[in-house]
Amino acid sequence: MNQNEKDYSAIDASCRVPLLPLLGGAALWLVVGLLLAIVASLNFHNPEMFANCPYLTYGRVQPAANDVILYGFAIPAALGVILWIFARLSETELALPIVPIAAANIWHLGVFIGLIGILVGDTTGFQWLEFPRPAAILIFVAFLLIAISAFATFGGRRERALQPAHWFLLAGLFWFPWIYSTANLFLIAWPVRGVAQAVVDWWYVNNLLFVWFGLVGLGVAFYLISKIAARPVQAVNYALFGFWTFILFAPWCGIPQGAPVPAWLPAASTVASVLVVIPLLALVKVFAQTVSGVNVQCKGGPYCYAKFGTVMFIVSTLMVISLGCPHFGRTAGETWYVPALQYLQIFGFLAIVVCGGIYELLSPIMGFELPFAKFVRFQHWFFMIGVAFLVVPLAIGGFEEGLKMKDPNVPFGDIRRATLPYLQVSTAGLLALLLGSLMLAANIFSMIIRWKLGLVKTVLTAVQAPLETQEVKS
Repeated sequence: MNQNEKDYSAIDASCRVPLLPLLGGAALWLVVGLLLAIVASLNFHNPEMFANCPYLTYGRVQPAANDVILYGFAIPAALGVILWIFARLSETELALPIVPIAAANIWHLGVFIGLIGILVGDTTGFQWLEFPRPAAILIFVAFLLIAISAFATFGGRRERALQPAHWFLLAGLFWFPWIYSTANLFLIAWPVRGVAQAVVDWWYVNNLLFVWFGLVGLGVAFYLISKIAARPVQAVNYALFGFWTFILFAPWCGIPQGAPVPAWLPAASTVASVLVVIPLLALVKVFAQTVSGVNVQCKGGPYCYAKFGTVMFIVSTLMVISLGCPHFGRTAGETWYVPALQYLQIFGFLAIVVCGGIYELLSPIMGFELPFAKFVRFQHWFFMIGVAFLVVPLAIGGFEEGLKMKDPNVPFGDIRRATLPYLQVSTAGLLALLLGSLMLAANIFSMIIRWKLGLVKTVLTAVQAPLETQEVKS
């Protein structure tokens, strides 16, 4: 029987209450994170704009924006989609539904504490790990709780056959606790000394933004494409080969070519970057064969989200490979090219794939249609435009910055002035992403409000019904 012909109403209903706190909070944090990112970008337009407010200086507001977008939106939203996918693929109701509800509240509390900590200056100073220790502990505990619910659902599955989405998502559930706990132990709890700190941070950033994003994003994308197209993932053997070679080679990337570390570390990163071509080619073949000949109209819906996100994963992987090349890596490895890659991995790949998953699951779990159905298509366009205006200028400006930095005759002030127009254009990309995120939040919170009003109406009806019966009898 085709998956779309089965009755999943009970399964979807079991995900309703556990997922709403995760997705609602994630949508809110995405808006907050993008607002902070715009504030950080405005510091380049007018450096004196927030000079008298220490909480909004670039050194605080940019890390706050990055961490809020990553830990406040990307990861919890992805976990919410994973729970729904596991319930669907397992053909069973979500296990331990109270656990994700508690975990969502713990998670959002951790993000709030982390945001306040960064803005007041209580930060670790390590990139993408700036949240203070209490916030990191809460996030780690919340992730474990959500993972327990996911594994319990997987363990109680009625459909025993594993799909490619299972491989990637299960690996992602193992991967994040490992890298997050390891990085915090070696950098925060019992910090290593010297240049080893930078190596650990580079290792964590690569494993989070490249490996974990790749595992989760591809798992969600493969599920959405297969479900919407009513066609199983093709070339399964290539998918399995790409999965194992990806987790074998990709974790070794990420060491900058010009880093002041033993030479074997950048050399190993270079070799790993070249070898990543192998899983990339296998996954491209899987993606191309799966979408080839599919009779699905791409009108800005979840199918388009999944396809666009997968293409952006391919582009971002090529950018990772380019940084592994010694000459190019030394030129662009310490410039705006790196933030361009990171923004592409976050917004162009994971965020847009996860948003496609959110739009695919909202109506089934809530039991009614989206209140602003046109926003789905509009958000897709705003995200694509936002990614283009954000990533392309930063990548070009970063490469130009790298060329000028290699020339000792070019003053640093001239380098800054040359890159300023690219930074200003990138602000327009952030604004487009903000508009798209507001549309996502509008759909989610409108559905939550409508659902809660329905609950209130049902309760009032149940309370008033016995009173009306008694009046009729008397």
